[in-house]
Amino acid sequence: MVASNALVAVDDEHDPEGGTTAFERAHVVALLAQARQHLEELDRALERLERGEYGKCEVCGRTIPPERLEIRPAATTCVHCARPDPRPA
Repeated sequence: MVASNALVAVDDEHDPEGGTTAFERAHVVALLAQARQHLEELDRALERLERGEYGKCEVCGRTIPPERLEIRPAATTCVHCARPDPRPA
């Protein structure tokens, strides 16, 4: 995307394609931020694994089901505690 934009006009304000270019740039920036956050979460999961804390809910201390960890390897809470308004079990 960066290489292809080097060949186009820099003035997004007066370029009929400017809105699209700005949107694409913002979208790419958002995707990069999301990817960085996911990598940081995975790094923290590896740290928990090294400490022997991986797979334990950080809120209630119960074991996080393997099915949840398979879908979300960086999960820090069980399904119950991950709810917006967890009710007592």
